[in-house]
Amino acid sequence: MTVPKFGDEQQKPAVVTDDSNSVDKPNLKGDWLNFFLLMLLYTMQGIPLGIASAMPIILQSNKNVTYKDQALFSLVAWPFSLKLIWAPLVDALYVQKMGRRKSWLIPVQYLMGACFIYMASNIDEWLPETQKPDILKLVSVFFFAKILAATQDIVVDGWALTMLKKNNVGYASTCNATGQVMGIMLSSVFSVLLTSEDFSNKYLRIKPDVGGVFTMKSLFYVWGILFILITSLIAIFKKEKDNRLEDDHVKLNIVQNYSLLWDILKLPNIQLLAISLLTAKIGFAATDSVSILRLIDAGVPKDNIMVIHTTMFAVKIILPLIIAKYTSGPKPMNVYLSAIPVRLLWNISFVAFIYYTPVMITMINGFVNIPIYYYALLVFILSIHDILANIMTVAILAFFSRISDSRFGGTYMTLLNTLSNLGHAWSSSVAIGMIDFLTFKECSLDRKNNCSTLNLKNVCETNGGDCNVVVNGYYVETAVCTVIGIVWFFIFRIILKNIQTKDSSHWLVNIKKPTCKENKTSVN
Repeated sequence: MTVPKFGDEQQKPAVVTDDSNSVDKPNLKGDWLNFFLLMLLYTMQGIPLGIASAMPIILQSNKNVTYKDQALFSLVAWPFSLKLIWAPLVDALYVQKMGRRKSWLIPVQYLMGACFIYMASNIDEWLPETQKPDILKLVSVFFFAKILAATQDIVVDGWALTMLKKNNVGYASTCNATGQVMGIMLSSVFSVLLTSEDFSNKYLRIKPDVGGVFTMKSLFYVWGILFILITSLIAIFKKEKDNRLEDDHVKLNIVQNYSLLWDILKLPNIQLLAISLLTAKIGFAATDSVSILRLIDAGVPKDNIMVIHTTMFAVKIILPLIIAKYTSGPKPMNVYLSAIPVRLLWNISFVAFIYYTPVMITMINGFVNIPIYYYALLVFILSIHDILANIMTVAILAFFSRISDSRFGGTYMTLLNTLSNLGHAWSSSVAIGMIDFLTFKECSLDRKNNCSTLNLKNVCETNGGDCNVVVNGYYVETAVCTVIGIVWFFIFRIILKNIQTKDSSHWLVNIKKPTCKENKTSVN
């Protein structure tokens, strides 16, 4: 086989003999070790994500923490939205003898282990029990940890495309979805519940004692040591395929890798896919982003909602394994599209449940009384929602794995994931921001007072009135989003079914360079 040179236009193969759209059925025989290794790597990725997601709960229990502090800490979520900036570096720079992916994976995971140990030695100072936490230092160290996790995500996404056999590459999404959730669940539950004195005394101890069964300091030490040990074993025992032996191997320098992003975006099918990804979440934006907030406003304790969300992890872990045989096939978008109408219809259940919540819960002696059947309904509604959302997530990740050009896997997968994340981020932000704009109120004592500002609300309440909701923005927004979602489905259903039938040649990037000079920036 002839490897294309720089300066030559890549010719589309006349016959595709072994690619991601092969008719060969998925079969993990001979690939099980790789499957479990990917699951482990994605689980390790989920650990810093889970700790970061648990920190706002831990911070909120400190009386000295303000919402301004919480807003500042929310900045630690940014690296996963910014990782496209350095993804081309991960694809371009590596030590050939060490391996294209191991060159980044090993040092990044060692750094993560060192970061956890550094957190362990300082966490008592940064997060004292009674004094105000040092938010700036917490933000700095968690932001760095998230950068490492995002980099590991780029590496593992790219490695998955070549670690698994071509006909099994769809299983990468199963490893991603299940492994990451397992890591998030373990680290967040351990960080919140095992460090809680009340929870430990109630469920984990025979005799009550002071503090949780673990401290944050000891947990960080455990995570740090585990990262170092596991990474050492991978470095010693896992051999990476020589990327120079991969089909149509092309080595690009840093500048070429950044221009590669534009080359990928110029592909007609990618442009159609990008438009669909950036708009796909509009139909569910209101229910996904605002429903839980509305339940809390209605009087449901946020602690109980958090416990229910924790039980949902079991669904998120098991479901990808169940549907893997459907999403690992040649047409994962069929699964994705099948879930959309059901999920749009499920918006109605959220609206009805939230509408009748004030009727189902009562106040007794100043305390909120919520019957068991209410929680049973809430668990049922959230379970169906999470099942549908996870089906769509696993299916779209399987599609990304199937179409990505494995020569530039890290950059290609990161671009697709970034588009998907942006579609969720902007629609959620708009949905939350539009609630007040779409909600209309009036004072019970003065209809001319619309309670639209804090001063008007105070005037109404000072005079003994109440600001009553005339038009609930949540219901309006859910209806609008659902209609938009239905329109989206009818527009993109045929488009997405069409593009998933394209063979791999339609997703390959044509490399056009003015010279044939070999890349000098990669370390050999």
